[in-house]
Amino acid sequence: MIGNIANSLGFGSGINVSQLVSDLATASRAPKAERFDALAKASQAKISAVAQARADLDSFADTLANLVSTGSLGSQPTVSGDNALVASALPNAQLGKLAAEVEIRQLARAQTMHSGLLASASDPVGTGNVTLTVGGVAHAITIGASNNSLTGLADAINASGSGVRASIVADQGQVRLVLKGETGAAKAFTLSADAGADPALAALITSGFAQSQAATDAVIRVDGVEYNRPTNSIADIIPGVSLTLKKAEVGSFIALGSTRPADALKLTISDFVTVFNQLQTSLKEARQTIGGAGNLRALDRQLTALVSKALTGNAGINSLSDIGIKTDRSGALILDPAKLDAVLASDPDAVEALFNPPRDGVRTSLTDPGLAVALDEIRDAAIAPGGLIESLGKSLQVEAATIAKNRERMETREDAYEARLQKQYATLDAKLSAFKATQTYLEQQIKLWSNEK
Repeated sequence: MIGNIANSLGFGSGINVSQLVSDLATASRAPKAERFDALAKASQAKISAVAQARADLDSFADTLANLVSTGSLGSQPTVSGDNALVASALPNAQLGKLAAEVEIRQLARAQTMHSGLLASASDPVGTGNVTLTVGGVAHAITIGASNNSLTGLADAINASGSGVRASIVADQGQVRLVLKGETGAAKAFTLSADAGADPALAALITSGFAQSQAATDAVIRVDGVEYNRPTNSIADIIPGVSLTLKKAEVGSFIALGSTRPADALKLTISDFVTVFNQLQTSLKEARQTIGGAGNLRALDRQLTALVSKALTGNAGINSLSDIGIKTDRSGALILDPAKLDAVLASDPDAVEALFNPPRDGVRTSLTDPGLAVALDEIRDAAIAPGGLIESLGKSLQVEAATIAKNRERMETREDAYEARLQKQYATLDAKLSAFKATQTYLEQQIKLWSNEK
């Protein structure tokens, strides 16, 4: 047993078998591990480059879409009296030629009714059925033993789906029930007690409520033409404009006009060129990192084609090239400020439409996509399943997984190789130890023989 332990530790032959096996295993494993480290590092660099290109494309598309959606690149309405009227542009509205005069003759109001003062919201009001009629539609309200109180009546009205809201308001140490409908004359309501209701409930409903305010429509005149609407928010009279009525004043006229964001358009166009070139640089760096990548070249071609793509149906100005954006020899975009100023002066609506395309029965996202929609389409197609960026990213993930799997196999093989070395050299050490013992014995015998002579 002692001899076996010594042999296994490399003491028998005098050779450091453990160190020898470790050095041989390291010599075999190290160059392979270095190769896999390099492959994994290169693979991760490719994945990061594609992820960065995707993030840059996403950011580019989202930023432009946000500018369009917030109305930053579209003409905005102006009003001469914003204390009485607020005007805002509807999405994709073109208001460059907006001119109108508005007279607010009456605001839309909701009918309100209130009860007399009652001692407590929890006191019984009587049981029975009540009918709440709104715009000719009847809603049944039932007061029974479980909800026989002012609170129960309010809750039943609120649960009726009638559009009338009931609230209990404290007043002078007592409470009253206040009912409020929706705005517009058509939303006027009545409350009546059905036959068989308790006298107390019938008295409360029949004579206990007073009308505080009648339901009325908004009445406005736009350029002398009168319109009635059930609310104070009106978006169907002046094309592209939403009106919010705040104050009625007969005989007072509010002028509507528009302001065009010329400076914002110029800044956005200049920023577009700058960010577009940054995105192209990102794609180029990704291609260099990956070593080609036809997918990224195809995406680059799609983005470059945006310069000449028809973004609106305007016959004269419908593309970025028409407003002074062009491609230089390196493929980067450059802007001709003089040409941009000229087209903004000659046809500002057409320039605005490139970023804020109009929408109506004829002009749609197909006929007039605008730059944001066109860029979104390229981005969405690229990151969709099977798209240029998405498929490239998947293939790189597969490559990384394959490298990791092959490394695991290499490590398994090298572990097995080291185990074989340990076994082989342990056997060799044992044999050398035996030979050494025999040598020592023979030397001793020879010495004895020599002394005897």
